[in-house]
Amino acid sequence: MMDNKTLLNTSQRRERIIQQLQSQGSVQVTELAAQFHVSAVTIRNDLAFLEKQGIATRAYGGALLYDPTAASPERTIADKSALNAGVKQRIGKLAATLVASDSRVILDSGTTTQQIARQLGQHQGLIVMTNGLNIANALVDAEGVELFLTGGQLRRKSLSFYGLQAEQALANYHFDMLFLGVDGFDLERGVSTHHEAEARLNRCMCEVAERVVVVTDSSKFRRVSLHKILDTRGIDTLVTDDAIPAEYLDGLRQAGVNVMLVSA
Repeated sequence: MMDNKTLLNTSQRRERIIQQLQSQGSVQVTELAAQFHVSAVTIRNDLAFLEKQGIATRAYGGALLYDPTAASPERTIADKSALNAGVKQRIGKLAATLVASDSRVILDSGTTTQQIARQLGQHQGLIVMTNGLNIANALVDAEGVELFLTGGQLRRKSLSFYGLQAEQALANYHFDMLFLGVDGFDLERGVSTHHEAEARLNRCMCEVAERVVVVTDSSKFRRVSLHKILDTRGIDTLVTDDAIPAEYLDGLRQAGVNVMLVSA
């Protein structure tokens, strides 16, 4: 049984974690464990408690301050296809100019990356790996493209494959470039998605690609989904539209991210 002193220390620690969440917007397990000289298990228990209290939302490696206005519900791929379709088409066309023939690329599942795939039909000697059934369908008639699917379990809502089989498939290769779609993009918290297993697979993609290119329309900025994929400093290039918030454009360029813009 814990004594009163231990309970008091736990309460004080959790109050300080709340203060950091409110001031920073997010916290990391490893940093908190070092700060309070406790184990990572103890910190995870603290974050689980704060999540039950409606204060925090746990995410990869830590937690976010709970904000019901920041997150958005996951839409089906059919719904996503109808949203900002013209902008996504322009983003896809511009992003495809980064792809040279005889290169090796990963195309993440999604409607914006699908627009990239539609631009690659005339390439020669191109190798494409994808976890997106919609991406594969877009490239099925491209004779100059050698097409690989990650395999795994299919999520029908997003037409994407995920799971250990998909992760292991990626581990056997090295790619020149990854085109990554996202559900949320926050300057401080990084890029995120709704589904934990897809986020894990996306992180595997980042590890085996020489360059990470994030493709997203500006509606995803200032949104945070539950599962973090990557810090903004891990992005090499961002292809988006010119409705990107000014502070995001400045912050990303100052961080060395190459930002390419299309008209909104």
